[in-house]
Amino acid sequence: MTNFKYPRAEKLKKDNEITLLFEKGKWRTFGNLRIIILKDKPTLPVEALKIGVSVSKRYFKKAVHRNRVKRLLRECYRLNKDLFREAFGEKTIAMMFWVSPEMPAKFQDVEAQFIKLCQSNQPQKKA
Repeated sequence: MTNFKYPRAEKLKKDNEITLLFEKGKWRTFGNLRIIILKDKPTLPVEALKIGVSVSKRYFKKAVHRNRVKRLLRECYRLNKDLFREAFGEKTIAMMFWVSPEMPAKFQDVEAQFIKLCQSNQPQKKA
């Protein structure tokens, strides 16, 4: 049975982790979705999977619209957590961004981009 929770332990909140993420992280983009990832390395220990969501005021002036997009991104992660772990690893910190001024029409559109982003990062299995 899959765990569909998004507990406080998985939320990226510490300033030092966010700073480290922007200094050492790698960017991936698919469609309107952009993510910055920092995987566990011996020099940069990461305790557990943590993820944050951010939407720029530059694209969405009204807080109502920013909050809506953030809710959609968190829900995508929550429902596809297993796919995210397969793609990026168990010990990873990440932050997702919506980089378009267009409001997503449906949740399914955002989810499809999230799934494709995760699949594009997975290593190809040899037959």
